[in-house]
Amino acid sequence: MPLIPLNIPNGAHRNGTDLMSANRWRDVNLVRWHEGALRPIGGWRQRQSVNLSGVPRSVLAWETNADVRFIAAGTHDKLHIIDAGGTASDITPNTFTAGRVNATLNTGYGSGLYNDETYGTPRADADIVYRATTWSLENWGEYLLAMHSDDGKLYEWQLNASTDAALLSNAPTNCSAMMVTEERFVVCFGAGGDPRKVQWSDQENNNLWTAAATNQAGDLRIQTNGVILAGLRTRGQALIITTEDAHAMTYQGPPFVYGIERVGTSCGMVGAKAAATVDAGVFWMGDRSFHMYTGGQVQTISCEVGDYVFSDINKDQMTKVNAVVNSEWSEITWFYPSANSMENDRYVSFDYVENIWTTGTLDRVSGLDKGTFRYPMYFDASGILYEHEVGTSYSGATPHAETGPISIGNGDNVMNVVELLPDEKTQGSVTAKFKTRLYPNASETTHGPFTMTNPTNVRFQGRQVRMRVEGAGSDWRVGIMRLDARTGGRR
Repeated sequence: MPLIPLNIPNGAHRNGTDLMSANRWRDVNLVRWHEGALRPIGGWRQRQSVNLSGVPRSVLAWETNADVRFIAAGTHDKLHIIDAGGTASDITPNTFTAGRVNATLNTGYGSGLYNDETYGTPRADADIVYRATTWSLENWGEYLLAMHSDDGKLYEWQLNASTDAALLSNAPTNCSAMMVTEERFVVCFGAGGDPRKVQWSDQENNNLWTAAATNQAGDLRIQTNGVILAGLRTRGQALIITTEDAHAMTYQGPPFVYGIERVGTSCGMVGAKAAATVDAGVFWMGDRSFHMYTGGQVQTISCEVGDYVFSDINKDQMTKVNAVVNSEWSEITWFYPSANSMENDRYVSFDYVENIWTTGTLDRVSGLDKGTFRYPMYFDASGILYEHEVGTSYSGATPHAETGPISIGNGDNVMNVVELLPDEKTQGSVTAKFKTRLYPNASETTHGPFTMTNPTNVRFQGRQVRMRVEGAGSDWRVGIMRLDARTGGRR
């Protein structure tokens, strides 16, 4: 009989039932697809453990005019600077108000109206009252601008590690976030405690915020049912994302300076750090789907693992979701807390060039793309900083990919598989297991693991089979495997 090629499309598919992932990769961890081949992601190693108070949910890396590299890391109660040698300095402003490590829910005693609903039961609307605290971190030239989502003030740090970040004079207070536009305006969102107000400084002057005929400072209120969470630069515009919708902010010059236009509805973001911007546009996670803006109108991205992600995410702590860019592999990764975790312990990645989704388990709370530093770097909740995409060590985990059910029988025939012809770059680095069934509801039998040789002797039978490949310690590749199978009759 001809060989049976296991020509499985790239990317993970984990929507709906197990059978709906037939002939696709379903259960994956620490892998990616590139140029048609399945391979492990790069490993990681600890760069340093720094003394950070709280969880570093917001980070920024940059290089000064004197070629000195820094990482800024903001937690719920501190702002830290880490130099290239690993020395951390506390530059928390002395007028600073601390925030929260976790989101706080409206489920306690006293929430809602008196005599409303049944005594002693949780309220029907358990909405988030207070989000997990984040920082907005931006560069103003070589200086650092910082704003804490609960403190709401704008601070500037001028590179002296022994001096705290200082309050920026005249800037609005009680804000939720800020950004610096391509035209060199500082923009504050939720200015003055109005969650829909957008206020900007004069151009090239972050100390001038009062509008006049002689400057370009100004403000606008956006028409939305939501509240502003973040603003991001993208190809000649800024994109403002709220809990409900998205708005493009475009520079028009005097006298109006900026114009704001809604470009998407029902596309709100789950948290202030759940969006990332790349050359292709802005990508973010909503509460049931993923969205992108590449100009024109916001689009919802078809996600082949969305059912898996959104059915096992801690909805009470979704504001901790953190989006990180890995430009070398054209990936955006969202780290999120699974249903039984208070902190980020899983991830979902999107290759926006090849339109491929992957998932996995990894406890990271924030991260940086490579550029200022040689490797991408991610923090865990304890403040340990890791260099990623280096080596093949995974802290004891093993990269793997397992398919959904693949039919190998012809109608009612049972197939006897006697050989595997592997398509694997470094034979001996990857093992394969096969899980077979004779009937859809029958118990599953596991065969292997088999170490790859060419050919590999195997012995199993069934009408459908799952294949699992896994391996650690090398940069392996897996292409199209083939099975030598013979008809075994009917059962």
